[in-house]
Amino acid sequence: MSAQAGGIPVLVLKEGSTRSRGRAAQHNNIMAARMIAEAVRSSLGPKGMDKMLVDSLGDVTITSDGRTILDEIEVEHPAAKMMVEVAKTQDDEVGDGTTTSVIVAGELLGKAEDLINKNVHPTIIIDGYRKAANKALETLEEIAIPVEPTDKEFLKKVAMTSMASKLVAENREELAEIAVDAVLHVAQKVGDEYRVDLDDIMVEKKPGESITDTKPRA
Repeated sequence: MSAQAGGIPVLVLKEGSTRSRGRAAQHNNIMAARMIAEAVRSSLGPKGMDKMLVDSLGDVTITSDGRTILDEIEVEHPAAKMMVEVAKTQDDEVGDGTTTSVIVAGELLGKAEDLINKNVHPTIIIDGYRKAANKALETLEEIAIPVEPTDKEFLKKVAMTSMASKLVAENREELAEIAVDAVLHVAQKVGDEYRVDLDDIMVEKKPGESITDTKPRA
């Protein structure tokens, strides 16, 4: 918050706040963001370790999902909060790969810090990353495998892959079958495209049974 005192702006900060500028601020921001990436690194992949999180009320959450971990962590640093937003955006747009996206962002920041230490201006670094992102999208288009939206077996493989690092990995085949059936059930063909509104799929949770008792309902 800022106020005016005799024409001079006065900044009012929370107790314990610090202020940094220039190179020190850049390093501070990068360090905070990379710490978030390090927090989820060990949970990546099928062999990733679960995290046990205890909130202020004593509730315990055990998970290896990057989005869940970052949601439970109380983050104050603005740059670190941006890493949390990376995970949220990835989860909203794709529904998987949250941990990977945060780790990749952390590594990109690490490489950027090396360039900053060599006196490369941040604007040049950003331009370079933007060109690299465009090139990566071009490459993905080239190596992408065309799939029919109604190819149930291929969709099932995709769903199983996304569950490989989750707690439900042992039951991924049955759950993938249910997930694909649900998506195809609500899919609507608009022109030459199929569109799916995930809000049309309701997941109902009932305690007391095992994962293998999960059943689809029309």
